[in-house]
Amino acid sequence: MLVRRSAAVLAATVVIGTALAPAAVAEGASPSPAPAIPSGLYGTTDPTYDGVWRQSLALLAQHTVGVKPAAKAVDWLAGQQCANGAFAAYRADASAKCDAKTMVDTNSTSAAVQALAALGGHGGETDKAVAWLKSVQNKDGGWGYTAGGASDANSTSVVIGALAGVGLKPSDVSKGGKSPYDALAKLSIPCGGADGGAFAYQPDKKGKLAANADATAAAVVGALGRGLAGEPLKPVADPLSCGTADSAGQAARNGAAYLVKALAKDQHLTSTMPGAKDQPDYGNTADAVVALATAGHGDKAADAMRWLEAHSAQWAEQSGPAAYAQLVLAADAATFDPRDFGGRDLVKQLNATGPAPASLPAEPTASSSASAAEATKKDDSGVSVWWIIGVGLVGGIGIGFLLSARNKKQQP
Repeated sequence: MLVRRSAAVLAATVVIGTALAPAAVAEGASPSPAPAIPSGLYGTTDPTYDGVWRQSLALLAQHTVGVKPAAKAVDWLAGQQCANGAFAAYRADASAKCDAKTMVDTNSTSAAVQALAALGGHGGETDKAVAWLKSVQNKDGGWGYTAGGASDANSTSVVIGALAGVGLKPSDVSKGGKSPYDALAKLSIPCGGADGGAFAYQPDKKGKLAANADATAAAVVGALGRGLAGEPLKPVADPLSCGTADSAGQAARNGAAYLVKALAKDQHLTSTMPGAKDQPDYGNTADAVVALATAGHGDKAADAMRWLEAHSAQWAEQSGPAAYAQLVLAADAATFDPRDFGGRDLVKQLNATGPAPASLPAEPTASSSASAAEATKKDDSGVSVWWIIGVGLVGGIGIGFLLSARNKKQQP
């Protein structure tokens, strides 16, 4: 089972635990006491497997839309760092020294780097974290979830986002002459077959690559050198098609073409888990849409965006801050208003899951609204060029992104 960006294998139980608890707990067993939730942490569920991940997403999303997070929320995240620079998924006692038993990982570390770098003022923490990430880079140029683990598409991509977040060129961060882009290229399925263009999470024991939509969404963003917040490129008019992946950019386009096909049938992706009925995969659908927007093809995910607007409310409410944060980031990447997402204010919902923000962005005044309206009036030729561009962009760009549990071997 894989959590988005490989955040933690068991974090899935945080989201779906209420449904599985009766069958998973032996008759007569005493339930474990609920952990105390730190006042600076977002969400109310057990943070053991996703505390740093969900906190990083929440802070990053708030910063992206102009919300200044509470100081104690930022301090909590920074305080989770170990002396060697790495982060674990969660440390209940951050005052205790990390040791060999502390389960640090690349995903938590990279997410924290992205959030702290975006907020600014944490150069010491991010420098130490990036130094640790460099020290555990694999010889193929990629990263696994844990230090020394086999490289996977999700972990390699989230580390790329951390490197880019501190101003480094991922292509310059290499081990044995191999960069993270080389690692992703080895996980890209060649064109020609039904799954051509997709990325695998990892090769199987025989070295075969199996298409994984979650890994593909992550790798598209990673291959473009972007992070969790996304950064949509100028919309691309050229049709998407699978070609020889002779560059990271082409590998990303191939992945985007695969995602378009995967979304075409039902406007959403499906979670396939052994022994369970197939279910709509909200998180992976969101990831796919954000990947397409980042690749400059958000218009091809418009139907998926509308599906998410209509169906993601209950999922986000049950999943908590990481879900709201991912949707906020996706809406921003896709140039949609996160404060009016299917009639919901995602920013307000996210803020309500943690400590009150230090400040909120100022509401537009009547004068500023008038100035904005004046700027978009018709020009001498008849119609404002910016108005035309704005309509073209808003008309078809999608939305997406979150913490979502799924099988590592998942087929889209």
